[in-house]
Amino acid sequence: MSDDWRMDRIGSALRGENPAVLRRLEAGFAVIGDVQFLPGYSVLLADDADVRRLSDLPRARRLAFLSDMDRLGEAVERACRRLDPAFRRVNLEILGNTDGFLHAHVWPRFEWEPADLVGMPVWLYPHERWSDEQFALGPQHDVLREAIGTELDRLKDVR
Repeated sequence: MSDDWRMDRIGSALRGENPAVLRRLEAGFAVIGDVQFLPGYSVLLADDADVRRLSDLPRARRLAFLSDMDRLGEAVERACRRLDPAFRRVNLEILGNTDGFLHAHVWPRFEWEPADLVGMPVWLYPHERWSDEQFALGPQHDVLREAIGTELDRLKDVR
């Protein structure tokens, strides 16, 4: 499969062609991030590419999206805590400054991060971290993908 799915992340998820999808949720798709310099980084994609911002959604869908974001955040937290004793917390963000479709970032944070960055927004990490092939999503992240997916499944039954 080529990387064409990256040009239409939501459409490819709807068609079952997005390999980053972890689970289909109520209002979107939980996907693992393209870069994993913070292992467990995930994104919640809204299930409609025409939705640009949270306020574009009717109230019930907006609450469903936020509930999905909470579920993905907790799943990442549980998985990362189990796999890395240096796990600290999860940061949740809805930005939309680069990609024009509604999505939320779920960033796990760790004690082993550089001291000058651990308390700062992830976006301040050097550009090399975002583009270095050693941090690209790959088969080495299969255990992490499985752990987050398992936690998403467990949390489905709790809510």
